[in-house]
Amino acid sequence: MSHLGVVINPTAGRGRGSRVGADVLSALRRRGHTVGDLSASTLAVATARARQAAVAGLDAIVVVGGDGMSHLGVNVVADTDLPLGIVAAGSGNDVSRALGLPQGDVGASVRAIEHGLTHGPRRIDAVSAGPPDYSAREWFLGVLSCGFDAAVNARANTMTWPRGGGRYVRAIGAELGRFAPYGYKLTLDDAVWESAGTVVAIANSPVFGGGIKIAPDAAMDDGLLDVVVAGPFTKLGVVKIFPGMYAGRHLRHPAVQVFRSRTVLIEPDIRLGGMPPAAFADGERLGPLPLNAKIHPGALAVLA
Repeated sequence: MSHLGVVINPTAGRGRGSRVGADVLSALRRRGHTVGDLSASTLAVATARARQAAVAGLDAIVVVGGDGMSHLGVNVVADTDLPLGIVAAGSGNDVSRALGLPQGDVGASVRAIEHGLTHGPRRIDAVSAGPPDYSAREWFLGVLSCGFDAAVNARANTMTWPRGGGRYVRAIGAELGRFAPYGYKLTLDDAVWESAGTVVAIANSPVFGGGIKIAPDAAMDDGLLDVVVAGPFTKLGVVKIFPGMYAGRHLRHPAVQVFRSRTVLIEPDIRLGGMPPAAFADGERLGPLPLNAKIHPGALAVLA
């Protein structure tokens, strides 16, 4: 049997993470695995404990929670041979859904982890991002957003109600009153996009925000980023286009473009619009622009 380190977010899913985490620990131990609980009171401490345990010798890291825990996991094991198991227990679970992992089923989640341990993990892409003039980088798996979507993400993170995508919808209403288009310059492999803009999303996976199909054709194993940009919508334009984003219909709008690139340098340009908000990735704050994002094909081994 395997030696596993498990990190649980007890607050995921409005407290559901604690119960699901206890069930996961119990199920893994019953099935003969050696399990260490690496959870901590803060994500920073949990990340440090997971990194220390990984160096000490593990067969896999398993995270229990939502997209924030997937983000923690990729920042521990990306670009290594140590695989990551994900048990969905959050409100949005966009990364786990994109990977086709079980939702709300501890038994199925444990079986998926054991399948990966027995038959080998699946290799998927991961993305590093950080300021262009510094060597420090942070990894993400899903979508980096730095437009109106990022402002909404920041607002949604302060809300406790409702659960899942409904919280994102509520945050849109709260942010819309002060919205004005931002100014951008994006430098890609083969193109430069300079414009006032509403949405800039750097997607490794198709969905974010609790099920919004921001980049329906994005794949997590194709070695490319889907870069979705939307021109300067009015407030009414944002309201009109948003409902269709759950089905990916926003891509039909003439002001929306999709580029594919291995790298993206995202810079603010206040000559073209307002200062963009701080960027978020996997629902976690990355920091202000400029940022340089680069995809790393096959950088993560996931138990799926």
